[in-house]
Amino acid sequence: MFLTYLQQSRRDPQSIEAWREAAELVWARWGAYLAVEPESRTFAFASYLAALDAEEAAAFELAAFAERAAA
Repeated sequence: MFLTYLQQSRRDPQSIEAWREAAELVWARWGAYLAVEPESRTFAFASYLAALDAEEAAAFELAAFAERAAA
C-alpha cells in the first residue's frame, strides 16, 4: 500500500510522541533505580534497561519516518 504525503505526515506526531513518552519512561525508571533499596536494584535496573530498549525502538521508528519523509 502506498502512503500519500498527507498520510505520512499524520504519522509524524505519533512517532515523535511515542519517542518522547519512551524517553520520559527512561528517566522515570532511572530515578526509580536510584531510589530503591539495594536488594531491589537488580529488578529496577532490568526495568531501566527495558525502558532504554523501548526508547531505542521509538527512535528508530522516528528516524525511519524522517527518511521516508525526506525521500
